[in-house]
Amino acid sequence: MLILYHGRTSVCSVKARLALAEKNVDFESRLMTLRGDQFDPDYIKLNPNAVVPTLVHDGRVVIESTVIMHYVDEAFSGISLMPTDALARAKVRMTEKLMDEYTHLSCMTITFATANRASLAQMTPADLEAELAKAPDPKRSDIKREVVARGLDATPVVDALRQQEKFLAHIEASVKNGPYMAGASWSLADAAATPYVWRLDKLKLARMWDHRPDVARWYDRIRQRPSFEKAVEDWLTPADSERYAQQPDPWPKVQSILRAA
Repeated sequence: MLILYHGRTSVCSVKARLALAEKNVDFESRLMTLRGDQFDPDYIKLNPNAVVPTLVHDGRVVIESTVIMHYVDEAFSGISLMPTDALARAKVRMTEKLMDEYTHLSCMTITFATANRASLAQMTPADLEAELAKAPDPKRSDIKREVVARGLDATPVVDALRQQEKFLAHIEASVKNGPYMAGASWSLADAAATPYVWRLDKLKLARMWDHRPDVARWYDRIRQRPSFEKAVEDWLTPADSERYAQQPDPWPKVQSILRAA
């Protein structure tokens, strides 16, 4: 039995679902709201980091989205999601490293400064602090606290946008010599990068790649794959789409920050 604990719009959950979709592996869905259920004692036993996704395969637990992607590729039959060429495999790992070490935190920062800000800003200071105290990473809680208070004017936003620009430049350079991130075939590099471009798109920040046509072409190519609909679009609810659609357009402010930076 294969069970996936995941969130509908969680970027890390999207990574795992993309790998599962490309391998044509079915799973039992344990959908989480991420409104506190990630801190339930039973879930913490599975994933002490209190994040999604978590994969449970025949009782064996696998955590961390990048690790889960590789586990899915290696544990199940079907087309390999890793290139055979050593240099191309290194490119996959470099993309994953960039996502895990830099892009993910900057994505979180921008998301909480925009689409996620309104609901948290409505909480009392005491309730907000209680919520932030549950998270196992104080650094991330500090960032959330500041961006909820100041939005796109918060200090961490400048570096977050720089990191997103670095991320987009990485995609642009990666697809110069092939349709996908690591060459001619879709790979785990594409799975790693896709959720973060999709999140920028949902946050009304697709203008960030106006001057990067190769990124636009790659993203269009990704969205045409059956796995994108199966792993991303099929999990969105009308409420999810409305939450992103209703947020004020952040692009004028973001454009100003990028120009100043």
